[in-house]
Amino acid sequence: MRRPQLKRSLGIYAVLAGAGLAICGWQWGEHRRFRETSAQALINRGRDITTTLGIVVSSQRRAGILVPKERIESALQGLIHPGELESIAILGATGETIASAGRPVELTPEALRAGGVHWREQELTLLNLMDLGPVPGAPEDKTLPAAVVVSSQRFSKAFRPAGSRPAGPRGSEARPPGGGAAEGSPSPSSRFPYSRPPWMDPEEYEALIRTKGVHSLVISLSTADLRRAVQGDFLLRTMVSGLALGAAFISALAWRNLHRNSELQIRLVKAGEMNSHLAQMNLAAAGLAHETRNPLNLIRGLAQMISMEAQGTPRLREHASAIIEEADRVTVQLNQFIDYSKPRQAHLAPVDLARLVADVTRTLVPDIEDKQVRLETDNTPLLIEADEQLFRQALFNLLLNAVQAVDSGGKIEVRWQSTPTEGVVVEVRDDGPGVAEADRQEIFKPYVTKRPKGVGLGLAIVRQIVAAHRWDIVCLANSPRGAVFRLSHLAASAVRHEA
Repeated sequence: MRRPQLKRSLGIYAVLAGAGLAICGWQWGEHRRFRETSAQALINRGRDITTTLGIVVSSQRRAGILVPKERIESALQGLIHPGELESIAILGATGETIASAGRPVELTPEALRAGGVHWREQELTLLNLMDLGPVPGAPEDKTLPAAVVVSSQRFSKAFRPAGSRPAGPRGSEARPPGGGAAEGSPSPSSRFPYSRPPWMDPEEYEALIRTKGVHSLVISLSTADLRRAVQGDFLLRTMVSGLALGAAFISALAWRNLHRNSELQIRLVKAGEMNSHLAQMNLAAAGLAHETRNPLNLIRGLAQMISMEAQGTPRLREHASAIIEEADRVTVQLNQFIDYSKPRQAHLAPVDLARLVADVTRTLVPDIEDKQVRLETDNTPLLIEADEQLFRQALFNLLLNAVQAVDSGGKIEVRWQSTPTEGVVVEVRDDGPGVAEADRQEIFKPYVTKRPKGVGLGLAIVRQIVAAHRWDIVCLANSPRGAVFRLSHLAASAVRHEA
């Protein structure tokens, strides 16, 4: 990949990755904002509830500042809703619970005195100072005392019959004889109704306000709905982030494939142009080789005439023989080149493998007898699907290559068998010098040969024929020495062999 293209691809990958990460960051920020907003909404709801509770406590006042405990707890219990509002508690100035409903509030005295907002895993606890608001009929300059929560028994003392008076040391508060008010004391009608009850002495009043006076409200709200909403939003944001990252990754792959497809298309166009050029060159070379054979035949014929006429001139006859030999060698090379340049197209038909090997062997009898080679062939009858002419040429080249490779008195074997995995397998074995492992792929290429006078097209033609049949060919080592050329995946013919 060229440097400008590489930079452009890296830039696009960086933009896609940045876009995916930006969407993930945006979703995370939105989730945090949703979580904070939901938590603040729950806090606001709790504060609204405490305000409502303040009104409830104010509405329960009787006989001045007194509030009956049983009645206020009954009203508070009606507000309890499991799963939402879990508990309510009214605290005094010392942090003591003076009235409650629902589950007990599980906070330490230090936390109760500190007040504020307390988050726990399952609940939210709010501590608000009690604000009872203005009381109808109260003077504007009059400081409103705290409401006092007392039991019903204590509360009943506020409603004594008219003219009655308490006995004992509290008689100082009784009316003077004649039913009039005590001298120097205000009349009942002028007294502020939310001040100290007339039957309660100042010490008891102050102690009651200090211990039973309403100071703050504590409520505990369940966070189950909040946690479900936050979890649902988190899953939704995670899905969106995953989709964004997945889209960025898929887009990067799409760009990579598009870029590669563009490069492949360019390469295919160039390869097509090169193949067209090579095909034209191949056709021209084949035509040139074909046309060259005619002058060679003429040269060879003239050299034979000179050799026949130069009976008394040994030197001239030797030169003529050399010309004939070189002409024959060049003619063989031209024939192999023309044969290699031909397109291979196999026309399959049933072929008797044993008969075909015997025919090829008879063609090579002069070469076999000249080197006294021992040739052993398999006689097992077997029909295969092949192009007989092409297969004949391939076997001829393999056997000729083996005859040329072995020493005088060497051995060559032709064996075949039918296997369940590789179909019919044909092997040509020799005990020659063999082929080095590094050269076993190269010898099938054109003009690669290990013999001094070899052309290097015989095995290349074999590979062409094997490829036209869609077979496989490999060169292996023979044991103890030599080479094995192994053809595999030949198809047995469905036509039954007739003996």
